[in-house]
Amino acid sequence: MLGKIKEEYLEGKDFIDDEKIWKQLNNSKNPNPSEIRRILKKSEKKIRLEPEEVAKLLQVEDEELLQDMFKLARKIKEDVYGKRIVFFAPLYIGNKCENNCLYCGFRKDNKSIVRKTLTMDELRKEVEIIEKAGHKRSILVYGEHSDYDADFMVETIKTVYDVKKDKGEIRRVNINAAPLEIEGYKKLHDAGIGTFQIFQETYHHETYAKLHPKGDRKSNYKWRIYGLDRAMKAGIDDVGIGALFGLYDWKFEVMGLLYHTIHLEETFGGVGPHTISFPRIESALDTPFTQNPKYKVSDENFKKIVAIIRLAVPYTGMILTARERPEVRKEVIPLGVSQVDAGSRIGVGGYKEFEKGYVPEKEQFQLGDMRSLDETIRDVCIEGCIPSFCTAGYRTARTGKKFMGLCKPGLVHNYCMPNAILTFKEYLLDYASPETKTAGEESIKKHLEDLEPDRKKLVEEKLKSIEQGKRDIYV
Repeated sequence: MLGKIKEEYLEGKDFIDDEKIWKQLNNSKNPNPSEIRRILKKSEKKIRLEPEEVAKLLQVEDEELLQDMFKLARKIKEDVYGKRIVFFAPLYIGNKCENNCLYCGFRKDNKSIVRKTLTMDELRKEVEIIEKAGHKRSILVYGEHSDYDADFMVETIKTVYDVKKDKGEIRRVNINAAPLEIEGYKKLHDAGIGTFQIFQETYHHETYAKLHPKGDRKSNYKWRIYGLDRAMKAGIDDVGIGALFGLYDWKFEVMGLLYHTIHLEETFGGVGPHTISFPRIESALDTPFTQNPKYKVSDENFKKIVAIIRLAVPYTGMILTARERPEVRKEVIPLGVSQVDAGSRIGVGGYKEFEKGYVPEKEQFQLGDMRSLDETIRDVCIEGCIPSFCTAGYRTARTGKKFMGLCKPGLVHNYCMPNAILTFKEYLLDYASPETKTAGEESIKKHLEDLEPDRKKLVEEKLKSIEQGKRDIYV
């Protein structure tokens, strides 16, 4: 595949300069508190920060300044998106892989993993289970293997959209998969995907080379880092970036994510990443690298990562996964998170298997949060946020430039909060346990009062339609 690629960017340097990043970080040690406060004032205006500014935030150790950063991160997230948390379900399609990434349980030489690719019938059963729980959004995950080409992905996308049982349906499919050529992305775009995610894993060139053996599909750093450029050129204007924290120094990786953000903005007319993900490395079956990684990120530093990303890129969606324990999620969500998964099963066929009993040897890594969707939703309500299953942005063309035009000035919450209330009402009527329904109705009542009068009246009218049996209503 790579032999056919002629794009100019596969020659020469890419946009990540390791030496420059380390110079910026080293020059930012012991930052002046007045300079940090100036940077925070800029971030409060929802202006994306520059690398030199983020480097200074990454070097803050003063507890008072850290608390100021945490407080502002929460404020910015709420100013942009409101007090809503979007829920989704990951769905693993296949774990065949042609790579030997040292940190991954799905690497090709791991004989302890059961290899499996869902048939379309098996996929339908998985979708029925997550729909029965109440999910409306899913991200499909594929190993990096020639069997999982664009045509196969399109077939799985169409299958997921076709599953509609009782009141259940998946209204938006996102994708986490290996980089494609432009023609492949066009096929996915035409199939109606939402966001396409590619995690660079680590932005540090030397570490990337060590962890991704030469000759593997994934060993080409540049092919991967420009993968989302090709997606954007193909018309997929919502893309997600991410790093796997624990592979290399966490401060460097935050800078890498920022430089990736800047590259996308500069290349595509101000359209940066729709989402940024920041998973931490977790233990995986028969994967020695994961047991005691040199760059393991502590819970305290993880909080800094989340807050600083929110301060650095105020407009982006931020995804916190069920890799993290419930107590960590409770602490970190207020620091800028806008999306979470819940009730997740990350083995191929894992949702069906969970009905019979947890099967850890089929997992890519160990989950930290095994709570059900219902339980997680109830806890989010108790913490003062409102759960959301909204997919309206994708279906009303509030993507790409239009999304950024609403998000960067902090106006997108005018849509996010009403749609959170409406989609959450559906969940409460169709799926919630009595305890969650009680907490959820209180949450809706509270957040309705926060809407402007005209908006509140509109939402209340739509809520009546939902109570009368109508579904999929949005603004």
